[in-house]
Amino acid sequence: MATITFPSFSRLTFTNHLPYKVPITQQRLFFSAPLFISPLTLKTLNPSFSTANPPRSTAITTSNLSTSDNSIHKTLKSRLKTGETLYGLFLLSFSPTLAEIAGLAGYDFVVVDMEHGHGGISDALPCLHALGATRTPAILRLPESCPTWAKKALDLGPQGVMFPMIDSPKSAKKAVSYCRFPPAGVRGSAHTVVRASSYGIDAGYLSNCEEELLIMCQVESEEGVKRVEDIAAVDGVDCIQMGPLDLSASMGYLWDPGNKKVRETMRVAEKGVLGSKAGKGGAYLAGFAMPHDGPQDMRSRGYHMISGAVDVGLFRSAAVDDVKRFKMSLMNGTDDEKEDDKESDEKYWSE
Repeated sequence: MATITFPSFSRLTFTNHLPYKVPITQQRLFFSAPLFISPLTLKTLNPSFSTANPPRSTAITTSNLSTSDNSIHKTLKSRLKTGETLYGLFLLSFSPTLAEIAGLAGYDFVVVDMEHGHGGISDALPCLHALGATRTPAILRLPESCPTWAKKALDLGPQGVMFPMIDSPKSAKKAVSYCRFPPAGVRGSAHTVVRASSYGIDAGYLSNCEEELLIMCQVESEEGVKRVEDIAAVDGVDCIQMGPLDLSASMGYLWDPGNKKVRETMRVAEKGVLGSKAGKGGAYLAGFAMPHDGPQDMRSRGYHMISGAVDVGLFRSAAVDDVKRFKMSLMNGTDDEKEDDKESDEKYWSE
């Protein structure tokens, strides 16, 4: 149990986005569960950790290999505007534990995937709670582009929403309208009670929600690629998320997403998106890393949002590798005969 001592303060007050103040009269705070205190307050107080319970090492960060304190408070949208390249994870398991681990690991964002994951809105909520505890922005990918799914997702309060299968400017405009309150759009309003507005406590929600929301449209068909520049230019579309698997399937290469023709089509789409951005206020380029197309290669081509892994895939690979290691050890002899692998084994267990 970690102990934090606040020197020279006998009475502290923290405001945690609540309509009232909560006094804390004790100098020592014992944390057995997360305590939500404004980081700016903590920075101002400059707490000292007791030597008996030293602080844990900081989490590994991913955006440009370093994350400043300010990046925690910036929205995804504002970070994109400053030229950052953001690195994220797709969450298909709907596990709050894995969501929390992803946030603590330092991903810039996590996409809770309701399109290919098994869960829906009620399953996504605990994942948003877990990500919120680590101050990691959540993006909800919708099962389909429709006003009902968009409304329910937006009411949960993610930083972004991702619309699948957008193949024309018309469908992109509809997606944007689902995110806007009338008269600019068709989003239903329950802002006085939903989580997105802190259940009505956040008085500034209506003033900021549309400006801060990241709207992502997935282009994942040949038809979409043909019109990608027009889609990216639609007012309100912030990111074009390329979908290499569905694109390869639409081209007849379901089992070969790395096919030369698929890669060439991807390059055409990428240039179209980047062309829309050049001096025209168009969309940012986002996409998935693939075995034949790694994050660094994507970054060099102008991607500003890169999803490098899927939680289920990471666990699958680790589990398969673990079983393989054990079975290989049975074939190759006892552990005493593998002294040369000690260093790699230590790395394995430390991970």
